[in-house]
Amino acid sequence: MTGRGACAAGGGDPFTAWREMRERGGPKVTLIWLYALVAEPRGLEPHDLPLTERRVLAERALPVLRPGFRHNPGSQSRALDPVGVVDYDLNWPERFTAWRERLGGLLGPVACRIEHVGSTSVPGLAAKPVIDIQVSVADLDDEDRYVPPCEAAGLQLRFRENEHRYFVPPPGKLREVQVHVCPQASGWERRHLLFRDFLRSSNEAQEAYAAAKRQAARFWSDDRAAYNEAKSGVILSILDQAEAWARATHWVM
Repeated sequence: MTGRGACAAGGGDPFTAWREMRERGGPKVTLIWLYALVAEPRGLEPHDLPLTERRVLAERALPVLRPGFRHNPGSQSRALDPVGVVDYDLNWPERFTAWRERLGGLLGPVACRIEHVGSTSVPGLAAKPVIDIQVSVADLDDEDRYVPPCEAAGLQLRFRENEHRYFVPPPGKLREVQVHVCPQASGWERRHLLFRDFLRSSNEAQEAYAAAKRQAARFWSDDRAAYNEAKSGVILSILDQAEAWARATHWVM
């Protein structure tokens, strides 16, 4: 990537240049590329940009990165929760089970499926100590059926995207879980289940992903959006491998 050349193509505005690059290059053109376009003319590395400046850039970029992204106006922003990747914890499955029972009891038949996803769902894989839970529902737009039960479980709807809704504990509560509500039989549901199941089957993929996560956490412990984006290349590669594995093994979700 050549930052100055891209800015010239975008009329001198780094965001416009980045958005055009994203349209051409797709998901490989991450948020960090935008940081680089802003940082490079000042002789800085992307992670050396002030956090306040990175947050402004991320807020502007998120609707491009995640179609339909919008914060829930009634939610509260959490204080900085530093990103830390730790060794696998044998207690993570038990913590998921407790949350599944809590959510299942509140959601009832509204939850078509409640699954443990993300890195904490893969035995032996290093991860952030936050349990990712995926709840599949018949109608994502029918929020009245699942938002109040999730709130009763002690969560707040933090943001919406076209493919899912994201819940997290409110400020002042331990960030021990995050819940992703998605449509049943959707691409979102399938990708996350396939990614999990393939990682469970492949030590090589686990090692590659763990290395990417630890590297991302070293540079982006104060920036969750950038931390997630820094893993994009490895995730896309693993998903390609997972699709081949799914075909070879006749995997079904």
